[in-house]
Amino acid sequence: MNKLLVKQLRCEYRNNPIGLGVTLPRFSWQLESDSVNVMQQAYHIQVSSGINGFNTNELLWDSGKVQSEQSVLVEYAGQLLDSRVRCHYRVKVWDQAGTESDWSEPAYWEMGLLQQSDWSAAWITPNSAHIDPQSEEIFLLRNTFDVRDDVNRATVYATALGIYELELNGQRIGDWQYTPGWTSYSNRLQVQAYDVTSLIHSGEHNAIGAALANGWYKGNLAWEKKNNIYGDQRALIMQLHIDYADGTSEIVVSDNTWQAATGPILLSELYHGETYDARLEKTGWSTAAYEDGNWAAVQELAHTKDILVMQESEPSRITERIKPIALIHTPAGETVLDMGQNMVGRIHLKLDLPTGTCLTLQHAEVLDRNGNFYIGNLRNAKQTVQYTCKGGGEEYEPHFSFQGFRYVKVEGWPEKVPLDLELFTGHVIHTDMEPSGTFECSHPLLNQLQRNIVWGQRGNFLDVPTDCPQRDERLGWTGDAQVFIRTAAFNYGVGPFFTKWLRDLKADQRNDGGVPFVIPNVLDEKSHSSSAWGDAAVICPWTIYLCYEDKRILEEQYDSMKAWVEYIRQQGDNEYLWNTGFHFGDWLGLDAKEGSYIGATPRDLIATCFYAYSTELFVKAAEVLGRTEDVAHYRELYEGIVAAFEQEFLTGSGRLAAHTQTGHVLPLMFGLVKGSVRERLARTLAEYVKEQNYHLTTGFVGTPYLCTVLSENGYHDVAVKLVQQEDYPSWLYSIHQGATTIWEHWDGIKPDGTFWSDDMNSYNHYAYGSIGEWLYRIVAGLDLDESQPGYKRIRFAPRTDSGLEYAKASYASSYGLIRSEWKISDESQVAYEFELPPNTTAEAWLHGAALSAAEVNDVSIQQAAGILSVKEQDGGLLLELGSGTYRIVVSK
Repeated sequence: MNKLLVKQLRCEYRNNPIGLGVTLPRFSWQLESDSVNVMQQAYHIQVSSGINGFNTNELLWDSGKVQSEQSVLVEYAGQLLDSRVRCHYRVKVWDQAGTESDWSEPAYWEMGLLQQSDWSAAWITPNSAHIDPQSEEIFLLRNTFDVRDDVNRATVYATALGIYELELNGQRIGDWQYTPGWTSYSNRLQVQAYDVTSLIHSGEHNAIGAALANGWYKGNLAWEKKNNIYGDQRALIMQLHIDYADGTSEIVVSDNTWQAATGPILLSELYHGETYDARLEKTGWSTAAYEDGNWAAVQELAHTKDILVMQESEPSRITERIKPIALIHTPAGETVLDMGQNMVGRIHLKLDLPTGTCLTLQHAEVLDRNGNFYIGNLRNAKQTVQYTCKGGGEEYEPHFSFQGFRYVKVEGWPEKVPLDLELFTGHVIHTDMEPSGTFECSHPLLNQLQRNIVWGQRGNFLDVPTDCPQRDERLGWTGDAQVFIRTAAFNYGVGPFFTKWLRDLKADQRNDGGVPFVIPNVLDEKSHSSSAWGDAAVICPWTIYLCYEDKRILEEQYDSMKAWVEYIRQQGDNEYLWNTGFHFGDWLGLDAKEGSYIGATPRDLIATCFYAYSTELFVKAAEVLGRTEDVAHYRELYEGIVAAFEQEFLTGSGRLAAHTQTGHVLPLMFGLVKGSVRERLARTLAEYVKEQNYHLTTGFVGTPYLCTVLSENGYHDVAVKLVQQEDYPSWLYSIHQGATTIWEHWDGIKPDGTFWSDDMNSYNHYAYGSIGEWLYRIVAGLDLDESQPGYKRIRFAPRTDSGLEYAKASYASSYGLIRSEWKISDESQVAYEFELPPNTTAEAWLHGAALSAAEVNDVSIQQAAGILSVKEQDGGLLLELGSGTYRIVVSK
């Protein structure tokens, strides 16, 4: 009998989440079968309430048997859910052969605090008569409470104006970092929920404590040294709900009975680092036995609770620990640790040094050409940690600051004590997204490029998609996010991450539809609405929809998307062209004028291309949502833009009025030219690349699409040579210079070892890592079909003419693992391997293959199980595949 299992249950992308703020949660699951070509025909979902597991006597929803193939983001349709209710759910399915699975193992989710009326706690901060609200020192807050016996469940809900850490009975609550994260604080502030049942001392006196730092809320942000952008006082709000076995409950809240003090952290800023004096530690300060008679009072702060929302994205966590690979003594006499990897996070110390020893750790990305420690590119950011020892064995790492670095300069180490590398550990920190994709090939430098892309994403996806993690910036630049989002979605599961960020984009969007350059917005009133930057409002939600079949994100962002298109439409005196306002252009394009950051491609051409693209995507979103009036209205607008583009930028013979690579890339990528004009532009683009000896001149706008356009328009050989270039400018050049992440500038370090500049030279800047999409989609040939998004229908189209012996990619989709691999075993044979999970289908295109020369799983194609159809066309084979694993050997 066929085996059919339901596994990997998820609620709102997550495994057993608590503190959910979504009133209609969505469920996803995966199927496992020992058969091929398995499709779900129907599903049955049951949801029950209760703390202690699934209970058929407490059903909140029974869907019954639903005839549907849908197994991703199926919406709950049961009773209205109350705050804090825990729900257990299970799923069974039937396949198209009528096979019925057993019920899955139950999973659960727990609702958070859904209404403002759920909050009885107050915002609290140290009394200003005793502790200066503007003090750099970290505030400590604490209170005690009694707990009865037989605790069944204990849950903390907390957030802060600033960033916080909680302790309960001397133990850190959770492993989340930099909570509550960074949102549009004036509009939205995330609340975290923690299950603390195991930390509660039943029948005893208990204590809870919080440490409060400035963070993004009131700390130093951006290059103008601004602080107090959102407010000038840190504060905490917290509720601890204790549920007893007898059905009663109690709530411990933040209020004016708490007490406050300062402690060993004398300064902690995101950019500047942390100053910690271990001699000032208040040992046991979060335990009930601690004597707090000399602590100060707190005061309640009048601040709205209307902005509180439950946690939306995954938290930031320590995701990896790495050890230094070398101890360097530089020509300048500096003692420097080499972590071997440009990383983001902090250094953990394990010490046994004399009392009063003061260590200073300064963090940097690169050494200069003489091998000395280099911090010029940090600008105003200090990235410095100072630690004063209390004596005896001790361990420490910064709490409220993170650094971007590969190298750490150590000062103050006692001369008589050997410096042992084992005492130092790098803690890598980023939003704890689930890894989803891998790419590998026979070219070692391309494999290093893929690693650099991934590390760049890890370093810059720390709660928001930042542009850099080291200097005095670290902002959510919209342009960087939109050019990288598809690559990001290959490497990691970024659905919740971008859902949260796009809600902030919508919150910070201007009344006229304009979009700030950075989200959350901390820049001035004029810093908004450049083409290719503001277009993140449309491109990002559409991409998340494509990758995750997430229709709800289109519904949520629809008004924002529409407002952005209308903002553009209102600019200038021609509603079909965008030729007014400020634009970054092809930022950092190598064809720029001397002393300019803006490339040579006309900015009105770039702007009009993106105007057309955003309008086209908005029309597609309107079609998905059934907004028929908008479909007709904006399709007409799109057609007008395309016609105006042709009239404004193309000659009668089809020549483009911009002699740049980016100028040709954009109309080709966005489908603004057809037929012979398209062929001419593609040919000209390829000639431009060849004229540069197969090098690029593109910047932030053209680079993400350059190779894809070449490959899809008959010039894959040019794209291959371009990507495999090893001298400047190229993706591989930086690797020869020692890069372990993606650089902001193609020549961040020049061949002679000098630097591009000090003022804007990040060595961890993911935008040019957008080439990763080309590696996955074109080289390995792993792609989706837009007509059935979320990888419900898969497109395999590997390019074995990529100058490689083999390439392979995998992707953990919502349906399960997808693989596309190929290997040229010798001149006469190519072997492919495709894997697709149950409840999906695929189209596989094998260029140059013939039906008579192909075998599948060691039998002829006609005999192979799971092959739905096959035909020869256009010089190759087109196969329709059902779920399963297929090894296809093609003889030439």
